[in-house]
Amino acid sequence: MLDLEVVPERSLGNEQWEFALGMPFSQAICILQKHCRIIKNVQVLYSEQTPLSHDLILNLTQDGIKLLFDATTQRLKVVEVYDLSKVKLKYCQRVAFTVTEAPPSAPLHPVYNAAEQLFHLNFRGLSFSFQLDSWNEAPKYELFPLTHFFFLFPQIPHGAMVKRMHIYTGNNLQETRAPAMPLACFLGNIYADCVDVLRDGTGPLGLKLRLLTAGSGLGVMADAKVRFLERSIFFGDSCQDVLGALGSPHKVFYKSEDKMKIHSPSPHKQVPSKCNDYFFNYFTLGVDILFDSTTHLVKKVVLHTNYPGHYNFNIYHRCDFRIPLLIKRGEMLSTVSLFVSQWDQVQELLGHPMEKPVVLHRSSSANNTNPFGSTFCFGLQRMIFEVMQNNHIASVTLYGAPRATSPARPGSSSSSR
Repeated sequence: MLDLEVVPERSLGNEQWEFALGMPFSQAICILQKHCRIIKNVQVLYSEQTPLSHDLILNLTQDGIKLLFDATTQRLKVVEVYDLSKVKLKYCQRVAFTVTEAPPSAPLHPVYNAAEQLFHLNFRGLSFSFQLDSWNEAPKYELFPLTHFFFLFPQIPHGAMVKRMHIYTGNNLQETRAPAMPLACFLGNIYADCVDVLRDGTGPLGLKLRLLTAGSGLGVMADAKVRFLERSIFFGDSCQDVLGALGSPHKVFYKSEDKMKIHSPSPHKQVPSKCNDYFFNYFTLGVDILFDSTTHLVKKVVLHTNYPGHYNFNIYHRCDFRIPLLIKRGEMLSTVSLFVSQWDQVQELLGHPMEKPVVLHRSSSANNTNPFGSTFCFGLQRMIFEVMQNNHIASVTLYGAPRATSPARPGSSSSSR
């Protein structure tokens, strides 16, 4: 049985680990992997056909705990304990209650759900669901006086069982949202709040990134704040430009082959190179940047959506990118930046590709199997859209013609909260 500390609107955990609201999905996976001898039999639940319509869930079946992550931000939104017989809950270092214990006799007013036959007792950031011993037992009500009238509230009967507990932010479980990432979850990394693709009439020019970092001065971590930084990366930038803008990558990966050469705008795409191009992998940004092996200039950028059901799921943090598109509204043409999640949306806005897609089948060298199947790569306007079998976009690869000199950079800006 796990001993767990409950912190309303914040977390559930103990001295070894903590699941904090706002935590990225990837960090929760790291905790589970690190403590795999204690936390076993974990299920990953998601909607295979519509991954953005339902929460991404980690179900700790052995411990009766569910971690519900927002499908879009992939940050922890709700912690649900659905089997309280498997855990011992504490609050302020004291045992909070047992599974068979009734709520205190304070003037608390639960809500009765007749369809579930459950009493819901709600606090800010914390709620409990109690189940009647007998399904035939009717709820009892008590009068609660207000200034000029009375309210009828249901009474939780003595001996009612605690069936579920939820930890969330705000006053209402149904309206709660995943909070911002806590400072303790940054761990020295930078994250992308949003990424805008810079384009002209011919194709992509580069990226404008709004970054998040837990910036602090010479003081302690308690004085730290989340800082916002804006950085731009252009095709034709040097390695030094990218390092100065984004810092060191998490990994440098050298290519062995390029399966996307069929879409390359270069007339020399079929000429084999003597050296290998290399990627800067920024996993917490959801971005890969490819450099030419000869000139060491940026020639390609890959943006990852990190959808479940993709071969590379959970390697990258989700990149919330937006592509500027010309939209006709009446007689006017206007440029708007849109987040597109499905291939049908892209074709409606950019048109249909002229060439057949490249079928991409990923597999490891040790195990030549891929349980998620192949993906399909379509080329449009110097952009390659990798499409999953459920019609959702797994990644977007941007190509640009390298420039002799990098464009003038706008002044970098930063702010904090």
